[in-house]
Amino acid sequence: MSHVEVSRTINAPPGRLYGLVSDLPRMGEWSPENGGGEWLKGSNGAVVGARFRGRNRIGWRRWSTLATVVTADPGREFAFDVTAGPFKVARWGYRLEQAEGGTRVTESWDDHRSAWFTRISATVTGVRDRASTNRAGMETTLERLAVTATY
Repeated sequence: MSHVEVSRTINAPPGRLYGLVSDLPRMGEWSPENGGGEWLKGSNGAVVGARFRGRNRIGWRRWSTLATVVTADPGREFAFDVTAGPFKVARWGYRLEQAEGGTRVTESWDDHRSAWFTRISATVTGVRDRASTNRAGMETTLERLAVTATY
């Protein structure tokens, strides 16, 4: 199982940043891979148990996933588990901590795929080195988030 995390201090309060990272339909504004999506079946916000269908793309490849919110602690932490059909894919999370100059935002990714599903997903997404691709994407996401969040 792989784990990647990237941190950046952003000149914005934790509450504002939490509001942005927990607004999953807006994630496409910051992420180079996730195009946002929609809350499902009565879910309309970031509460534990809420479900969300995410749209993803890399080049011409497109796929969707289902996310379930597992941590929703406003101003502190937001996390969700991702599945593709019945298969576990990953846990994505955001930790927010007061820091000099604003809020330290740490985006993390934990790979939950089995070995055979890792091979299949590489074919579907075109990504062989998921950890390196996610690290680069997380750096871009936090950079774009900083531009949006800073007053």
